[in-house]
Amino acid sequence: MGEVKEMILLKDANVLDVDTGVFYQASILMKDGMIADIVAGNTLNEVSKVIDANEKWVIPGLIDMHVHIKESFAPIFVAAGITTVRNTGGNVLELKGLMTAPDDSMTPRVFSADRVIDGPPGLWGETSPWNIIAENSQVVIGEVKRQVEAGADFIKVYGWLSGELMEKVAQEASLYHKEVSCDLIHSTEVNALDAAKFGVKWNEHASGIIQAIYPNWSMKAEKSIWDEVDWNKPDLEKITEVCRELLSYGVAICPTMVLFDQMNKLKDHWNPDNEIVKKVYENKSLIEQWERLSQYEEALKQMGMQSVLNKAIAKAYFDLGGTVVAGTDTPAGVWTFPGMALHRELELFVEAGFSELNAIRAATCVAARAIKREDLGEIKAGAKADMILLSNNPLEDIKNTRAIELVIKGGKVMTQAEILSSVPSEEESLRLMEEFVNSFEEVMVGKR
Repeated sequence: MGEVKEMILLKDANVLDVDTGVFYQASILMKDGMIADIVAGNTLNEVSKVIDANEKWVIPGLIDMHVHIKESFAPIFVAAGITTVRNTGGNVLELKGLMTAPDDSMTPRVFSADRVIDGPPGLWGETSPWNIIAENSQVVIGEVKRQVEAGADFIKVYGWLSGELMEKVAQEASLYHKEVSCDLIHSTEVNALDAAKFGVKWNEHASGIIQAIYPNWSMKAEKSIWDEVDWNKPDLEKITEVCRELLSYGVAICPTMVLFDQMNKLKDHWNPDNEIVKKVYENKSLIEQWERLSQYEEALKQMGMQSVLNKAIAKAYFDLGGTVVAGTDTPAGVWTFPGMALHRELELFVEAGFSELNAIRAATCVAARAIKREDLGEIKAGAKADMILLSNNPLEDIKNTRAIELVIKGGKVMTQAEILSSVPSEEESLRLMEEFVNSFEEVMVGKR
């Protein structure tokens, strides 16, 4: 018999109904990792634990829709109130422990792609456990099948993949009822509209839209072409025209505004002083990675200057009725602090013109529905008991999503300090990485 979990009552909280956008006072009964009921007060004798939430605000656990997670910093997400992540490229064998962890673990629920499918010569180099270079349809067919069998939730492609093979990926993925996600930032041949026509459902970074608006532009374009774009005054008419066509294909956009914003600010990057960020600084490998990348100022400036246009695209697509979700690309780029970067993303949503409510929705109910998880992203009977207890109202100031008193995941009530204490040591993280690489090589040898 499995462990019988206690019944917990979160009493007299201000509870956010993300659909109506209203806080209402109620008590939330949790049992077996789920929200069992929402009641008027502590009227149930069988409750084993009561948490006084009077004058506190409760919102659903947040969902970061674009990360590249590792076990070494996975608990840090939960400490920041991110109870679910969408991993947009990695290796599902490496993430098996996270993907199969119990609902009440101190690591986020992981919805993941496997290694990214790219074209030659490969944005991240030669074929590895985290990416594969595809030059023909046979490779694509075999790789999509392998990823599905390995347990990938969706398929990810990069912009150096040819249009013909990108379409082939979408066709093959559809046979297994899997959606395809694209990163077209560095694409020179395929733009966002092309990918949408191929059947690619997800657009990461709002990428390839600039190429659709300005066909001569790409990251490799000459300076004179870059100068033709007014990066600080987006052409809303052109943006709306492309967004309207994307909407006709039902594309979902994850703009990752914080990725561009941190590169744009670079030396003056957003860097909150709190216990979570202090814990991130203990991850020497991650800090060294960001410090090393920070030296490439010119390349980062090219990415960062797209920040204003990126935000304008996200808002225009939302205004048309399109699906826009919140994600960070943590730990890509520079200083995308695990967990905390999503709070900055929500601030940037508001800066872009979204209301506080719609920013929160982009990281809760809208995100959950986009990945077809109706049991996430809302506080309602029958949903996973994933919630954040806040000391201040986030609808009055979006920065209040950071005012976290308790995190509840799968019905387990945790303090930030408790969660941060579970972060693996550097030695443990290196051991896990070594075990994964050896296991992956054995699996691939067995498939040859």
